[in-house]
Amino acid sequence: MSTSWNDILDLGDRAPREVPQVEEEDSPKKLGAFSRLRESLSKSRRALTEEISSSLFDRIDDETWERLEEALIYADAGATTTASVVEKLEHEVDAGQVPADGEAIKARLIEILAEIASTNRAPINLSAEPAVLLMTGVNGTGKTTTIGKIAWHLQKEFGLSVLLGAADTYRAAAAEQLTTWAERSGAGIVRSNEGADPGSVAFDTINAAKARGSDVVIIDTAGRLHTQSNLMDELGKVRRVIEKQLPGAPHETLISIDATTGQNGLRQAKAFAEATPLDGVVLTKLDGTAKGGITLAIATELGIPVKLIGAGEKLEDLRPFDPDDFAHALLDEG
Repeated sequence: MSTSWNDILDLGDRAPREVPQVEEEDSPKKLGAFSRLRESLSKSRRALTEEISSSLFDRIDDETWERLEEALIYADAGATTTASVVEKLEHEVDAGQVPADGEAIKARLIEILAEIASTNRAPINLSAEPAVLLMTGVNGTGKTTTIGKIAWHLQKEFGLSVLLGAADTYRAAAAEQLTTWAERSGAGIVRSNEGADPGSVAFDTINAAKARGSDVVIIDTAGRLHTQSNLMDELGKVRRVIEKQLPGAPHETLISIDATTGQNGLRQAKAFAEATPLDGVVLTKLDGTAKGGITLAIATELGIPVKLIGAGEKLEDLRPFDPDDFAHALLDEG
């Protein structure tokens, strides 16, 4: 069973309210979660299965492991992750723990990838009342759209009252885009003038949430370039403002990473992690890349779990990340 929104959200003692069933998007044919994931990973899978087919393991020698390394590196799994995967698999085959059979070796490879993708796996913590989710990430990664889709799911599927804070005050279109999503999802929004202090917007949003009795607060932040140290410092300031207003908050901090940027996205996440603790990753645009292996690099090199993945424009295209489904969708040819 694929990971569901119920599985990925920790709502604490707050029981979801009864809400009418809502169709996420008009679609002539709804695909199952795994089918959609497999479809979104088609570019990565084609790139990998050209090299990692069962026939790769017909003859086990040094070239076999070199080709496996090359395939994983090409998929942007990263040097550290690739070395760990290949070393582990080679050792298990040599030790007789895995039969020297193509199908058996490939099945074990899928298991290893799923294990790596499960690193530090944890739900999105929305157990506090109100719960505060801080969203970070570089412009163009789908950050604001992700906020809107999360708000939609919380409001429409779980009956939670959501308040959005438009603390990205540097990009003119950011507040407008967030306002559109607030209207679509039924969420409230707190915003200010362009160029206003982001910390003040965060402050006002938390105050408004307390006054309105909101269940969840989601605060958007400027899409900072990780090379701009002053803006990264400001992100830390926004977090401190939130914590002062509501001790223990933010309860969840997510970063959106564009999967098509590969290792550059990993470098961005490392820089953001220095400015503020990160609890999880939203990996977007997974349908437009052959670099799906970046999911593994994030888990290995950052120790931060991928919690949500985006693979399209529709609401159902943002969904909880399932490590087992991911590994099978990445390598299964059938």
